[in-house]
Amino acid sequence: MSLRHNEIELLSPAKTVEIGREAILHGADAVYIGGPSFGARHNASNEISEIAKLVAFAHRYHARIFVTLNTILHDNELAPARKLIHQFYDAGVDALIVQDMGVMELDIPPIQIHASTQCDIRTPSKARFLGASGFSQLVLARELTLAQIKAIKAETQTPLEYFVHGALCVAFSGQCYISHAKDGRSANRGDCSQACRLPYTLTDSAGGVVAYDKHLLSMKDNDQSANLEALLDAGIQSLKIEGRYKDMGYVKNITAHYRLLLDEILQRRPEYFRASSGHSEIAFTPNVDKTFHRGHTAYFANGRLDNIAAFDSPKFVGLHLGYVTRLGPDWFEMETNEDLANGDGLNYMHKREVVGILANTVEKKSSNENGTIWRVYPNEKMAEFVSLKVAMSVHRNRDQQWEMALTKKSADRKLGLWMQLSESDQGLNLHLSDADGVNTTTAIAIEFEAAQQAEKAEASLRENLAKLGNTMFYPEQIELKLSQPWFVPASIINHLRRDAIAKHESERIAQWQRPLRQAAQEPLVAYPETSLSYLANVYNHLARQFYQKHGVQLIAAAYEAHEEAGEVPLMITKHCLRFSFNLCPKQAKGVTGVQGQIKAEPMTLVNGDEKFTLRFDCKPCEMHVMGSMKSHILKSPPPTTVSSPLVFHKVRPFSSGLEKSQIEKT
Repeated sequence: MSLRHNEIELLSPAKTVEIGREAILHGADAVYIGGPSFGARHNASNEISEIAKLVAFAHRYHARIFVTLNTILHDNELAPARKLIHQFYDAGVDALIVQDMGVMELDIPPIQIHASTQCDIRTPSKARFLGASGFSQLVLARELTLAQIKAIKAETQTPLEYFVHGALCVAFSGQCYISHAKDGRSANRGDCSQACRLPYTLTDSAGGVVAYDKHLLSMKDNDQSANLEALLDAGIQSLKIEGRYKDMGYVKNITAHYRLLLDEILQRRPEYFRASSGHSEIAFTPNVDKTFHRGHTAYFANGRLDNIAAFDSPKFVGLHLGYVTRLGPDWFEMETNEDLANGDGLNYMHKREVVGILANTVEKKSSNENGTIWRVYPNEKMAEFVSLKVAMSVHRNRDQQWEMALTKKSADRKLGLWMQLSESDQGLNLHLSDADGVNTTTAIAIEFEAAQQAEKAEASLRENLAKLGNTMFYPEQIELKLSQPWFVPASIINHLRRDAIAKHESERIAQWQRPLRQAAQEPLVAYPETSLSYLANVYNHLARQFYQKHGVQLIAAAYEAHEEAGEVPLMITKHCLRFSFNLCPKQAKGVTGVQGQIKAEPMTLVNGDEKFTLRFDCKPCEMHVMGSMKSHILKSPPPTTVSSPLVFHKVRPFSSGLEKSQIEKT
């Protein structure tokens, strides 16, 4: 089944199956993970046999497992992808996250298909189309505001998914080609080189420097903690955490953080209910500042803000710790209100760069009303830190004690059981039931013997039945439905309990109804546009066939087909550097003596010998990073050729890309 109305899902990432298990224990209702291939994080792959184990673990809690198959596919990859999808289905996977529309044309099992954020879903018309075309869940663009989400929800009944935490791509997902143009590494193929995290110099049309050597395309990290309830009210049902490259500690911490926030909302708002079963017992206090981030931003959820970028550094500087007070030959001292530990990662800023210090050993020297003086002996020689000065601010981006705590067992997830012990002619029956309506009965044959001490015998039965500590259950209620108190050896009742728990776990998995994909509406719904530029990422004949069936007449090949020889938008982004540096005409509107000084001439981003022209489309409030493919990449053939006799057409993007087109048949 898909998410039901007002059913809320916390969706966590997993680089590995082990991390996926911990995500579920820490409160995830669903986990998304990469398979052996065709995932947009090519270094986060997992074998199908391992994913099958995660599926079985998740289904005990009626949690779901999604697998990413969200790259665009070559024609010669369609058959392997089809085979892989059948294997995922056989492994029990609940849904696939897909970008390539060619998947919808494959002969595959009725597994649910979720439209990846790479599909660039920004409009009600596109969301409505995808829902009507067989997609079971839609991952919306991260740039949408709450009002835009509401507008989309009003036009579709398909469950909506939205990123609430983690790294942000500066471009609309699926609309970034800088990596491929520069290095031949396609973001749409899972091999992004992250050119957006590099430093750039911004110049104006006259060559004047607006910003020098800044990380101008690097965004802070997404954090929607304050907007969760508003997102639910806007129509979001799946709250997604980014991070399939992130480590165990990050997933534990961030999943637990959002689980606790959501539980508080669900307790206050009974009209919303959880998408999976059980309650997570968190053994630590989550803190989003303790794990990797580049600063926090709500991005565009509440409209355009002026603090969404991490211009100074794309690295994790962590929390402010204190100030340097003294420098020694092989140590420095600092004053702080926090405790330090051997192995802490410290850092300071020098000329816009983060300088890291690994604390080999630390010593507490003295305390006063302002804090504690700690002596830090770096792992490297002090000569490596000649830029470190007294009174400099020091941050901590690795809290050794915190990280060590998260390497241990830090959460458990329990489901309440109603337990009833009764008797039959042959012996005892243990009936178990849970909040999901799963019922099981397990019997054991015994010779009945009346108890000499009735109260003690009854207490012993209850005590032994309640021993569920190492299982996924806790006793909600224990009922003894016996004709009289019987003496039952502890070994017998323990054996009955263990068999009953194993049977109930198996029955929970057996009763889990895997959601099935709904067929596309008949007659087929027309795509909102009749022509597609390279921005639609059509890279195989089945994707082209999909769009043609839905009324698209002219279709350009994906950028990776190397047919775009000239300058085109290599990145389309809601982030605007004119706005960031107070050069936006909308900012200047009404300001005397300023508006006339704001020019619309192009600006330029420079990194070494790389130059990108910036063009600004003010109507949709977007920035286009313009460029062309390097000649050696353009001349090299793509890994495969299109095998279909159907012809691609070149469709030049205009403005925001898919809204209007200048069409040139080739």
